Amino acid sequence: MPQHNSVVKFISKREVDAQTCRGLQKRLHVTENLINRLGLEKELEGHTGCVNCLEWDSKGRYLASASDDFQVIIWDPFLYKKVQAIPTGHHGNIFSVKYMPETNDNTIVTGAGDYEVRVHNLVCKETTRVCVCHASRVKRLATAPDQREIFWSAAEDGIIRQFDLRVKHSCMKNEKNVLIDLRTYMGDYYVEAKCISVNPIRSELIAVGVNDPYIRIYDRRMIKPVKGPVTMSSLSEDNLPQGCVQYFVPGHIPCRRELTERELRQYSATYVTFGPNGTDLLVNLGSEQIYLFDITTKSRSLLIKLTNDNKEISEPLKGYCNGMRIDNEFMPLKLKSQLPEHINALKLAGNSLFEKELYSKSIRIYNQAIESYPNSSVIYSNRAAAYMKRDWIGDVYAGLRDCLTSLSYDPNNIKAFFRLTRCLYELSWYEEALASLNNFKEKFPSHAKSVACAALEKDIKNKLKNEGMEDSDNSPAVRTEELADISAKEMLWRETAKDYILRFYGHCNTTTDIKEANFFGSDGQYIIAGSDDGSIFIWDRKTTNSIRILRGDSSIVNCLQPHPNFCLLATSGIEHVVRLWSPRPEDGHENDQEIKEKDEVASTNQLRMRADPFDMVLMNMVTSNSQGSTTYNCRTS
Repeated sequence: MPQHNSVVKFISKREVDAQTCRGLQKRLHVTENLINRLGLEKELEGHTGCVNCLEWDSKGRYLASASDDFQVIIWDPFLYKKVQAIPTGHHGNIFSVKYMPETNDNTIVTGAGDYEVRVHNLVCKETTRVCVCHASRVKRLATAPDQREIFWSAAEDGIIRQFDLRVKHSCMKNEKNVLIDLRTYMGDYYVEAKCISVNPIRSELIAVGVNDPYIRIYDRRMIKPVKGPVTMSSLSEDNLPQGCVQYFVPGHIPCRRELTERELRQYSATYVTFGPNGTDLLVNLGSEQIYLFDITTKSRSLLIKLTNDNKEISEPLKGYCNGMRIDNEFMPLKLKSQLPEHINALKLAGNSLFEKELYSKSIRIYNQAIESYPNSSVIYSNRAAAYMKRDWIGDVYAGLRDCLTSLSYDPNNIKAFFRLTRCLYELSWYEEALASLNNFKEKFPSHAKSVACAALEKDIKNKLKNEGMEDSDNSPAVRTEELADISAKEMLWRETAKDYILRFYGHCNTTTDIKEANFFGSDGQYIIAGSDDGSIFIWDRKTTNSIRILRGDSSIVNCLQPHPNFCLLATSGIEHVVRLWSPRPEDGHENDQEIKEKDEVASTNQLRMRADPFDMVLMNMVTSNSQGSTTYNCRTS
């Protein structure tokens, strides 16, 4: 009732204060109650092929959809009717459709598998421009709210182009519309641009995803477009000055010593988008998970470059771990002997689930505790143990991050220190693991001769010995050869890449390369994405826990586009329909699109079955059994 009264007062105040309207809309755009009631409202039928892209107009009045049938359909989503069907002239699957800003939503642009970009006037019902500059499939287009006449394209020829509708364009001439030629920096490897997004607050920043795990953000103010056309056999000039680009990557991927350039190609960013505040970057990484990056961070936070003397890893309590920094200004040292009662209850619940080997459920509980009380060393340490036990893609690295955070709050957390060493070992950072173990023995001499410590030391030294034998072999260094053609600039950009701040998992993204992930809500308080099993996942951004899973397609859900003003979601996938999702009435009826917990486990198991062989974790603190084999005990605190 108090919340109801507050909303009523807010609505009443809106009648006399126009500024209140925006705040009310932002506050009530997407709420927990609305998310819990979200269900299927309507299926829009009209396409005869897979619907590959969706786009709301600027005011949310109409929805554009484009398909493998080469058509764009403009829908009135509130009357559930087709307003206009546009024969685009494409003869390849349409992968992207965008409204041009400040044109009263009367101009759209499309990009397709026929290598073409086309501009269409909805009033005149005609195609006004055809651009055939690209030499491969055009996967994504991007526009900026403050740029009425300019848009950008990303194609699988590795080129990002900038188009200006104010300038007469001829693809046969040397037009200066090549903004970035990724092949200039990637050597002989075939690089494909998969997705692109423009920052809504700072339109000079353009994010680009390609067929590797690195996400690039360019400042286009510093880039002078080069002349085209650029053929596949010739590279354009190096037009990226120092400081114009920043790389981002999930830290567990490049930190593997034996990961080759070919193996990096198994990852591909299928979608990138900036958050409403312009500081967040959300990435759906193919064959991986969904990551949130903070583009304003100034410190490196990535385990990527080996140190020569291991000083950083031998002194992790000073805030460094081989390039990964825990900034004291964001993580002040706060030691408290006792947790608040409700946080302690969550901790005990998480511990109980952990002991029952329900690791995913225990992680969900620890996530809730950390969101409410983010300065507890023991909860971070316990979550690290659960990550290590669960052993999904990136879990060991996430556990390492948690250990570092735990130690920043309590340098004497012995379990966090030992788990840090185990994570380094499981990530194949054997020299760093040995240095960390020696530091552990020095700091905690009473545990230096324990069975666990001795067994881990033996394992690490055996790995180092085997590595030494391999290094003495005269076989060629595959990784060195594969990286030889990559430019020095590219290597530097990768080495200074920044790590993620949050990750969202449970879905599966291995089949299609157009799978989206988006913010839902005016503040981006929820994260949404589709899955290869036809599910729609909704995560709470603060806890990273999945809170709703809906059945969105009989096969694969690729596209999810939230309405700009209302709690309304448009989705599409392999089926030939567009689905609209909105809060259903509070009448007590069960949502037949809801996927129950057993289905969630089945979906997440798809991800588990894809667990990366480089990230397999053994994960217990060590004891020896009667057969002499090694087992590990990793009890929570």
